[in-house]
Amino acid sequence: MIIDLSPQLRVQRLSIGREGAPLLVVDQLVADPGRLVRKAARLDFTPQGAFFPGIRARAPASYEVLLERLAQPLLEEFFGIGPGRLRATSHYSLITRAPEQLMFLQRIPHIDAVSRQGLAAVHYLFRGNWGGTAFYRHRATGFEYVDETRHEAYYRKLDEEAQGPDAPGPGYIGEDTPMFERIGQVEGVFNRLVMYRRNSLHSATIDNHNVPPPDPLNGRLSINTFIDVIQ
Repeated sequence: MIIDLSPQLRVQRLSIGREGAPLLVVDQLVADPGRLVRKAARLDFTPQGAFFPGIRARAPASYEVLLERLAQPLLEEFFGIGPGRLRATSHYSLITRAPEQLMFLQRIPHIDAVSRQGLAAVHYLFRGNWGGTAFYRHRATGFEYVDETRHEAYYRKLDEEAQGPDAPGPGYIGEDTPMFERIGQVEGVFNRLVMYRRNSLHSATIDNHNVPPPDPLNGRLSINTFIDVIQ
């Protein structure tokens, strides 16, 4: 499957919160996003991983090559990551789980890894009001990202809060809560990609009263990518 970057591609280089972690927003990413959607509609989606609240299917290998090419020149200059070879792993994703079925760690912002040497990307391939991606600060620690030096303190505090009066009830996190402050948000726009360090605290923004259906053509279809830097 041949996938080309769009000639109308637009890039915004932003930052998150007080700690200023880098955030890249790319509009009009690919030349034919509809082809990616049609490909997804022919795939079998299944649950994958313990924490993703939905179903997934592997994205084309050519898409992974495209993301590697997009990220490579940004590694040092924008993301502050040393030079290396990139390896992208991409999955079509549909959030489908009902709010009352979420575990504690699915009801709060999360990180994908503690290392600074990796990126995450979400490419929105849906039309309609299915939400985007938000970023958060943990109130008790002040952390906006969790790296190796913060990991132990952060999760120790989370264990305490999970048993306390500020623990979240059933449902996806929305705006501010007693435990977390929302510090940034990117709207989910068709053919927009957002890219950030994997240790930034983040969450999809899902309406608890309107959970998307398990349908690539009508649900919250995205391609979620982890990009590892091999040095």
